[in-house]
Amino acid sequence: AQYGPAAEAYAVSQVHARGASLARLVELAEVSPDHTVLDVATAAGHTALAVAPLARRVVGVDLTPAMLAVASRLARERNLANVGFIEGDAERLPADDETFDRVMCRIALHHFPDPAQAVREMARVLKPGGRVAFVDNIVPPDPAAAAFVNRFETLRDPSHHWLFPLMELVAMFREAGLGVTHTETLDKVMDFYDWTERMSVPPSLEAELWVMLMTATGVTRDFLAPTEQDGRRTFTLHEGIVVAAKPG
Repeated sequence: AQYGPAAEAYAVSQVHARGASLARLVELAEVSPDHTVLDVATAAGHTALAVAPLARRVVGVDLTPAMLAVASRLARERNLANVGFIEGDAERLPADDETFDRVMCRIALHHFPDPAQAVREMARVLKPGGRVAFVDNIVPPDPAAAAFVNRFETLRDPSHHWLFPLMELVAMFREAGLGVTHTETLDKVMDFYDWTERMSVPPSLEAELWVMLMTATGVTRDFLAPTEQDGRRTFTLHEGIVVAAKPG
């Protein structure tokens, strides 16, 4: 319900279509021409489409039919015949055990009601010796700052569930039986108006969100780093990358 009307906006969102974490995630996945790849919560398909030229077969799964329609259209426009998109829940992936050589998930876990279950599902469908390449927005370890950022995100997008510090994400993958082989963080400067318009935030709430940013203090303000110059408003989000392997 939240993302169906926003599907076209996500198709052209530069943060999602060309953000720095996309190229980095593809690089870290180390996909080979004989690999099958699953992109969990594919949305408009940007990750699946980016990895398709490197793989034998790519499947994108998402809960939102309108997103899948956009992703399928983009695949046709790019003449990518080895990509398919299916409807499904990240917490109950529509795939058999040990099916994929690579599993990818980009900027989506914070929408899942049970993120640990989703990570267990990624591990389940991964072949022994396979690799998960994952990225999501993260929050500081400071509990008050983490709560502020999550409240801020939820006001803009009611489908937001929860963002975690990087080390809590690492723990989820380890608890799912995967060995974490690499982590890193990336900063992501956001255009405030683009961020709110993508979710059709009404003007009154948009104003409230900006006041929240500008009145934040301490760790929270340092983390979000809001700025306003020449009519342009920005703030910073932070992404955590996790690469994990299944014993094989």
